[in-house]
Order: sequence, then C-alpha cells, then structure tokens
Amino acid sequence: MKHLTILALLFLAGCATTHARRTDVLFWNQAQREASFRAMETHYASNVVRHGVAHPLPAGAPLQPRFDDGGTLETYMAAHHVAGLMVVQDGHVRVERYGLGAGPSTRWTSFSVAKSFTSTLVGAALRDGAIRSLDDKVIRYIPELAAGAYRDVTVRQLLDMTSGVRWNEDYADPHSDVAMMYEGTREPGVPLLVTYMSRLPREFAPGERWVYKTGETDLAGILVTRATGKSLAAYLSEKIWKPYGMASDALWLKDDVDGTEAGGSGVSATLADYARLGQFLLDGGVAAGKPVLANGWLADATRRHSDIGVPGRGYGYQWWTYDDGSFEGIGIFGQLLHVDPRRHLVIVQLAAWPVATSDAEAGARAGLVRAVNRAVDGR
Repeated sequence: MKHLTILALLFLAGCATTHARRTDVLFWNQAQREASFRAMETHYASNVVRHGVAHPLPAGAPLQPRFDDGGTLETYMAAHHVAGLMVVQDGHVRVERYGLGAGPSTRWTSFSVAKSFTSTLVGAALRDGAIRSLDDKVIRYIPELAAGAYRDVTVRQLLDMTSGVRWNEDYADPHSDVAMMYEGTREPGVPLLVTYMSRLPREFAPGERWVYKTGETDLAGILVTRATGKSLAAYLSEKIWKPYGMASDALWLKDDVDGTEAGGSGVSATLADYARLGQFLLDGGVAAGKPVLANGWLADATRRHSDIGVPGRGYGYQWWTYDDGSFEGIGIFGQLLHVDPRRHLVIVQLAAWPVATSDAEAGARAGLVRAVNRAVDGR
C-alpha cells in the first residue's frame, strides 16, 4: 500500500507539471491571470536566470504622485489591477507598492518587456563578437530560414521590426500569428518557432515598413543563442543578472520539447530586479566595473529607428522610444519598464489588466508616468 501511495503521488506530480499551450495565456480569465502571472513556471517549462550579490537599492525620499483626475497611487492600483509599482530615482527607491497579494519576493511575468531583455543581450553579443554585425543576414545565424521570406532580412531589420514579412499580432484572435506561432508539425532539430516563421509570406520589401511582430523577437532570441552557444537565461545571468547584482533568480520560459526560450516574452522577475535592469541601463550598461554592451549600443538601441505613426514616439531595437529621450519596455496586460535618463528615473509596473491591450488602460499607464514626472520635477 505504501508503494502504491508513492506511485500515486508521483503520477499526480507528473500531471501537475504538464505544460499548456504557450499562447493559452492570452485567453485566461481574470482570476487565472492574477493567480498565474506570479507562477508561470507551474504552467510552462522554464530556465533559471541565476542572481548575484544584490545591488543595493536604498530608500529615498517618498514620492506622492497625483494623477490628472486627482487620484492617488492606491486608487490607480486598485482600478487597474496593479501587482507592483516601483519608482527609482538616482538609484534610490521613492515608491514601492504591491497589490493583488504580491510582495517583494513575487516573480511576475513581464510579457513583451522581455523583448528589451533580448535586445540588450544582442548588444552584449555584439561586444563579445558572437554577433559580427547588425547588417549580417539573419540566415547567417538561422540558416533554416534561407528558403523563405527572411532570406534577405538583416539582424537590424529583425530588431526594428521592418522585415516586411506578413504578420498578425491580434491578441484577441485565436487564429492570429501571435496565437499560433508555437503550433504546427515539428521538424527534427528545428525549433518549432523557426518552422512557423519560415513559412510566412512577404508583404513589403525589407526595411520599408514597421509592423510589430513578437515572433521576430523570438527569432532574435534564437539568434543570440546560436551565436553565443548559450541559452538566453545563461547568457543573461553571465552578463547582467550576476555581475550587476540582481537580488533574486529570474525565470525565462522555454519550449518544453525543443528547449527554445521565447525571446519575445516569458521573463519573470521581482519588481526590484526589473528596476535594477533599468538602473543598469542608466549606469551605462556597466556591471562589476566592466562594460557589458557594444560601444554606442544603448544610444542606438533606444532611439527612434521606425516610425510607428504616433507623434512623439517611435520604435528602436525592441524599445518604444520617446522624443524626450525616455524609452520603455511594454508588455501586454499592463507591464512597464520606463527609463528616463534625463530624470535619472526608472518606473516599473506589474499588472493583470482585464484585457491584453486597451487604449484606455494604456492611457492610464501613461498618466502614471506623467504623475511621477510631475512629482519628481516638483510640480
């Protein structure tokens, strides 16, 4: 009987680690979002990003932002399902708030903020010489794409999303590319994502038009892995997470069959460690006294390369850019990493919006940034 009980427990444990479709997350209900965004590793396979000795984030003078409608941080967080807010200025924490039962040790998923992580690793791989040039063809690193629409696309065009390959990023459409990119028949030795992307048709000439594509950042992640010979998690740990001093391990989701990490999504970390990444960038991309990124990478990656049709905004290398010099990593369901070099400011928001994207929710998040800026500026 004892042996049967042990076998039963092992069977149940195996069931508990069965991984769902990676894009099911787009269609979870509110309760599932709030429970699962803090525990993505219970749904999907992942690699661990090992941390180092914590880079200090001492407390600064408390900040009391006031919103355009007169609201407070408390009312804002409740209205927009916010799990964490942190404001760091001059390396000091001026706001640290939690909601939805989260706390300082909670690892929360960042969705497309991970794109900016992947971009930063491209900058590291350039410095290391693992990636020779942004003007290399993508097929130099991912030759399985040579027969399709990516054969003439450069690494630079992959980063600024001007490949010209047709794509549908509609998060509400279960048949869109972003919902289907991890589906299909596997080819031996080829990441499933590469197989899917290799079959997409061309819509525009490379470099002609910007179209947002999560699948392309996944390709960029595979490119970094192929170039460096290391997983994204291992390379992030080696280059930033350990030497700069993140205080907790992070996670990076991966395909549970071919092991490919999702360069365009899938990073889970604590609120403070996201803020530390922003501070690492404000510190010039230097960790343990050594530059991590290629010379000039930060200025180039965080400036406008693509026109997105919004006044005052643009798209760099996997960063949303603003004409005032600030830049952002933005993720669906409310995630934000805002970096403002002029104000020496980092703002991080972790959330579980009721919808993946929404003009109203995005407007409220922009209102948070305005409120913080006013408070920092003493207005």
